[in-house]
Formats: sequence, structure tokens, C-alpha cells
Amino acid sequence: MNPKLPTADGRPPTSPRPRWLNTVWQWFDFRLGLRDALVPILRHPTPRGARWWYVFGSATLTLFVLQIVTGIGLALVYVPSADRAYETLEYLNYDASLGWFLRALHNCSASGMVVMLALHMTQVFLMGAFKYPREMTWLVGIVLLVCTLGMCFSGQVLRGDQDAYWTVGVSAAMAGRVPVVGPWLVRLLLGGETIGGQTLSRFFALHVFIVPAALIFFLVVHLYLVLKQGISAPPVTGRPVDPKTYAAEYEEELKRGEPFFPLAVARDAIFSALTVVVVVAVAAWLGPQGPGEPPDPTLIQAEPRPDWYFLPLFALLALSPPALEALAIFGVPTIALAVLVLVPFVAGKGERSPRRRPVAVLSVLMIYLVVGVLGWEGYRSPWSPDMFAWSGTPVPERIIKQLTPRELAGAAVFQNKTCRNCHALDGKGGQRGPDLTSVATRLTHDELIRQVIQGGGLMPAFGDQLSPAEVEAMVAFLETLKPRGQPPAVSPVAANR
Repeated sequence: MNPKLPTADGRPPTSPRPRWLNTVWQWFDFRLGLRDALVPILRHPTPRGARWWYVFGSATLTLFVLQIVTGIGLALVYVPSADRAYETLEYLNYDASLGWFLRALHNCSASGMVVMLALHMTQVFLMGAFKYPREMTWLVGIVLLVCTLGMCFSGQVLRGDQDAYWTVGVSAAMAGRVPVVGPWLVRLLLGGETIGGQTLSRFFALHVFIVPAALIFFLVVHLYLVLKQGISAPPVTGRPVDPKTYAAEYEEELKRGEPFFPLAVARDAIFSALTVVVVVAVAAWLGPQGPGEPPDPTLIQAEPRPDWYFLPLFALLALSPPALEALAIFGVPTIALAVLVLVPFVAGKGERSPRRRPVAVLSVLMIYLVVGVLGWEGYRSPWSPDMFAWSGTPVPERIIKQLTPRELAGAAVFQNKTCRNCHALDGKGGQRGPDLTSVATRLTHDELIRQVIQGGGLMPAFGDQLSPAEVEAMVAFLETLKPRGQPPAVSPVAANR
């Protein structure tokens, strides 16, 4: 027989237990007060109907525990230094017994934690569980979301590969644009003026000590608030939240409810166990993520890409025109956080049922649609440079048939300087920049020279990488890129003469 839960007055259960187990239990209970601490939690009443939609929070907590366990195992091997970090990950992947699986499980549980946290917050928002009197619970949940994303970001940096190097570089560039404190933030992030050994040590401290400590602290606060304010009852159409009557209505709801143990605990345990099974299966199937190429700032074929949870922001930054970069870097995240913080204060009363809150439902659908589209664009990234176009996609034969020796030399410069990685000819090549098949109809001779030397928009300047003869030869080639019979571009001054 299974042992029964202790009674509310503290008497021992009626079902028999081994004497030694009773002795051990009484020893710990007398010194730690376990019965007084655990029994109220297990007998904590939950509203009737709070069932399978309420299991995402427990699954998130379970995956966080899995993160801690696997992270401890990885920390026993990982060396946070510029010359050893990459080697230790390679050792885990190929030499350490089940090291590859430990890394894969740690990575997949991080992804699963983000997914479960997003589902949990979506469920709370749609069911109006953020409303009075649970505003503080919602705000602490936002802090937990930020901490979770911080864990994911710092974990990617610890891979110590090419993606990690450029992730730090881009992050430092973004931090450097913060007014007044930007340079200080960069030095704090990098541990100096450049990316080096101190950088990895700082991110290791963030990932292993600082962010997990913050997560644990706010998680305890979050659970305390859940116990203090109770689990929100399922929404009922036509029953709005009124602070004046809510306490009495909720008390009546709990009288018809059930204790947290055993049914609610069983549902949480079943779903959490299934979640862990899925995470373990996916980890065994996909294996560890990275490390990729060793970090090398001189590698011209680098195509850094963040992990999937940052792909929407990656796409937003890459697709934004230069004039909107500051808005994409600072404005969008700030506005998103501000909206989340204001939600319980702007809509803290009234209807909770999604059927009576069409704006809330449409907002969730729109957010998931925008994030999904940006994530897909970030994954597919057709606007990224094609790193092999310069060597694998030659200039079309029809273009070079009638070229002079000088123009042919310009075509060779255009190809060898990897311009094809970003610019297409006849639709073949990179799509980061515009197709140059008809560029001579858009830009004049002087404008072509200025664009090549000084750059502009998303194009870097090539003035330091090309000799004057190479610039003239390339421009001569670019001036041939126009449809037959169509005149070249002319400056506005020349056109008005």
C-alpha cells in the first residue's frame, strides 16, 4: 500500500510504514519541521477545472532542474579559457563517455525551457491570470523570461566557436551604442577593449553563477506568490474580475476545488515526465550543437547565426535599414518589455475569458505570426551573403562576350573581391545587396566610383582594399551592365543642360 498523506493535525498516516522509515522521518521532521512546511503546500486548494492547461509552469521548472544537473556535469570538464574552451567541447563530443549526449541534453532542455515558458505565459495571458490580485506574479514571470534568455545567450557564447565570437562582437557593438554608458558596458562585457580570454571568463561566470542565482531567487519568489495568491480559476464568460468582490468569489471557488495533492501533482508529474522524455529523445536524435569552426576574426567565409530563439531579432536587425538600426536594437526590445510590464495595470480588471477578449487573442496570434515569420527569415536568410558565390558562380557568359580587356580585368576584380557574395548577376549570386545586372542604368560613372570606394547603406567601403587601377577597371565593367540599347544613367546636372 502507498503511504497516505499526513493529516492536517499532524497525526501519522493510518497506513503502515516500516519502523526504520518512521524513525528517519521523525528525526528529520523534528529538526526541520518538514510536516509543518510540506503539508500546507500539498493540501493547498486548487480551483475546480484547473487541469491540463495549468501544467506548463511545472514543466518549465522541471527543465530548469535538468539544466542545472547537466550543467554541473559540463562544468566539471569545461575550461573557460580562450585556448581550451573549444578543445574541451571537442573532447566532450568525441572522447568523453556520453559527453556528446550530456551536451545535447543540456542544449535541448534549454530550448524546451524557452518553449514551455512561452506556452506558460501565453496561457496566463489568454486566461487572464495576470489580473488582480496576481500582478506581481506576472511581473516576476517577466523577470524569469529575461533571465532564461540571458542563460541561452551566455550559453551560446561559451561554445567558443566562430558563431560565438561574432555573437560577442555584435553584442559589444550594440552595447557600445548605448548613450553615455556605452563604452563602459563594452569593457564590462568584454573584460577589456577587445575580445579575449577575459571575455569567456565573464560569460562563464554569468552562465554558471550570476544568471542561475537570479533565476533561482525569482523562481522562489514566483512560487511564493503562487501559494500566497492561489492558482487562478479557469475563466468563465460573463464573470469579470472586480477587486471589491474577488476575494469572496475566489474563496467560494476554492470550497468546490480539490487539494494540490494528489490529482494536480499527478497531472504536473505526468506532463513533466513526458516533456523530459521528448527532450531526451530529441537530444539523442539531433546530438550536440557545435562547436562549429574555430574562432578566427580574419575568416572571410564566416556566416554567424544565433540560436533559434534569437533568430527573430537577428532577422529584424539584418533587414532594418541603417536609419532604423537604433530603433531595432533598443526600441523594439524596450517597447516589448514595457508592454508586458503594463499589461496587468492596463487590463487588470474585467473579463478573463478569451471569448470576451478578442483584442488579447488577436494580439497573441499576431505576435506568434510576426515572431514566426522573422524566425523563418532568420533561418532561411536569403539576404545573407552567399559565401561561395565568388568562386562557384562565375560572371554570366553573355556579359563577358563583348568586353574589352580593361572591362574583363574589372570583371575579374569584381569576382575575386567576393562582390558576387552579396550581389547577383542575372539573378545568380548573393542577395544581400541589389542585383547589378542593370546597375549602369541607375548609377553614373562618378556614383559608381563613390559607391565602390566609400560604400553606403549595407555595403562596406572598398577604398582601402582596391588600387586606383582596380577601381577604374571594376567601374568600367559595371558600366557595361545594362540592357542592350538602353542609355546609361546620367547625373541630374547633365540631364538639365
